[in-house]
Amino acid sequence: MHLRHSIRLRFIIRHSPSEFTRNQSFLDRIAIYPIKSLDGVALSEARVSSGGGLAHDREFAVVDGRGNFVNGKRNARVHLLRASYDLEVREVTLQAEGRQAHFRLDDDCREMEAWLSDFFGFSVQVLRNSVNGFPDDTEAWGPTVLGAGTLEEVGSWFDGLSAEEVRVRFRPNLVIGGAPAFWEDRLYGGPGVGFEVGEVRFEGVNPCQRCVVPTRDPSTGKVYAKFQKRFMERRRETLPPWAAASRFDHFYRLSVNTRIPPSEAGKVLRVGDEVRMINV
Repeated sequence: MHLRHSIRLRFIIRHSPSEFTRNQSFLDRIAIYPIKSLDGVALSEARVSSGGGLAHDREFAVVDGRGNFVNGKRNARVHLLRASYDLEVREVTLQAEGRQAHFRLDDDCREMEAWLSDFFGFSVQVLRNSVNGFPDDTEAWGPTVLGAGTLEEVGSWFDGLSAEEVRVRFRPNLVIGGAPAFWEDRLYGGPGVGFEVGEVRFEGVNPCQRCVVPTRDPSTGKVYAKFQKRFMERRRETLPPWAAASRFDHFYRLSVNTRIPPSEAGKVLRVGDEVRMINV
């Protein structure tokens, strides 16, 4: 049985006394990506690891013979891989081009390495880091945060793109529903903005710089023509007044990178947790 959840529970987001205190918002989704660059899995709760991320998020990574990550930025064939997980028994099912195989998620990944090497056409290794994982941002390695309203807004910029496809393209860990588009741009400013989700304390750091991956169809790798140019134009035009414009050296940025202090290790995030701003 694959561990997949789609749960929508409500919670109240508290921002400043003047705005948003009347808004009812909810944690629409928690997602982790057990194998870096491959599909994610939705959860109803997630534990904070000792390394300051979400447990099992990007715990594994595929690298080539030079130690470089095999990801969508370097190899578009990654988009043809489908991964589904049974986290209760620590298994992953990989599918691509009519082939399918099941593998244990453990320290001995030789069978998975052989299957992936055959798929990519060159030798790969599967590495594991159960403490820190393999985050995209090595300075702000906590979960990424993005609003459901933002997904809707960005989807409206492109013909044929739904909010769900935008989510899959941008791969946030935490999606917040019921708030205005670009609500998450309140979560950074400098040197960091504190907020809490349930019992877990966060620091918002910066708007996330994006790569080539969101410009491609998540399932086929086909490039959406002029995606980045259109995105940057509309992001500039719709930048909300509460966003710290000085943090945008360019406008190909979306979602917020965060840090979680070491004191929060072992605590659990749950769908439905209340969100409270600390530095208002």
